[in-house]
Amino acid sequence: MKKVTPISQRKSDHIRINLEEDVQSGLTTGLEHYRFIHQALPELNLGDVDLTVTFFNKKLSAPMLISSMTGGSDQAAVINLRLAEAAEQENIALGLGSQRAAIEHSELVPSYQVRRVAPNALLFANLGAIQLNYGYGVDECQRAVEMIEADGLILHLNPLQEALQPEGNTRFKDLSKKIKLICRSLSVPVIVKEVGWGISERVAKLLLDLGVSAIDVAGAGGTSWSQVEMHRAQTEQQAQISADFLDWGIPTAESIIQVRAISSSIPIIASGGIRNGIEIAKCIALGANLAGMASPFLKAAVKSVEDVVQTIQTIKQEIQITMFACAAPDIPTLQKVPLIRR
Repeated sequence: MKKVTPISQRKSDHIRINLEEDVQSGLTTGLEHYRFIHQALPELNLGDVDLTVTFFNKKLSAPMLISSMTGGSDQAAVINLRLAEAAEQENIALGLGSQRAAIEHSELVPSYQVRRVAPNALLFANLGAIQLNYGYGVDECQRAVEMIEADGLILHLNPLQEALQPEGNTRFKDLSKKIKLICRSLSVPVIVKEVGWGISERVAKLLLDLGVSAIDVAGAGGTSWSQVEMHRAQTEQQAQISADFLDWGIPTAESIIQVRAISSSIPIIASGGIRNGIEIAKCIALGANLAGMASPFLKAAVKSVEDVVQTIQTIKQEIQITMFACAAPDIPTLQKVPLIRR
């Protein structure tokens, strides 16, 4: 991939900024307001605590997703292969970054193709939902899925990020009917996610009506893409506008609660600022089915596969100990464990 396209340059900028700059949201995830009730006599053996879950008919070793991050550059290709190899080894789910770059520039396709190192992993393709208002349709979505032999497609919603980008696509009117068409037509399940500002109860209701198979809340409290775009701004005015959205969004905990309130059955992925296994367990207890993390895995993946594997194993151990200490032998029980609001 010698040619550097504007899209691939943007992808490289995003990786660099996330690794080098402070792009943390001004909000917290809200998870700090909840705590488990410690059970001093759990009547369990730690080694018997079962973290396994089934998601989209695939059994995972833990309710974990490496959230969508990158693709479309040489550095992204290395990162994605390391993430995929670790996801395969540890049997957790993996989402890839937006594949628009590869749809429009075929030479970038290899940066997303990870099946050879992750033949059994639960793998999600990814496109920006807004592209459906800029000429994309079922064919492009199917191409994204087939490009990586994905088990599902993530359509991401990022209106604020698009509004803050000089090159942003901001025509969101009538987008819902096009999402509905994709849900009806695609060969795999469709997940809709935010990118770090959360899904509200109103939007969750709309997405259910459109026929989505799962919702990733991607709430506020972690990486803020307004701050990423601040570092990419071409003028002082653009930088100031982006900076002023530091504390925008629905905290992750609140978004989980809002989405679960409108449906007891829709699969929910919790992401947005989650940093350890205790927080993942809290998300499950609040109503999520899986929890996704990005930043900790990106920082590990720039080092090695082994660092990613070690990160996954640490998080798994934290989930297991949390479940042990609150007397939850398995994930279905954890989903019913009460949390104390503080």
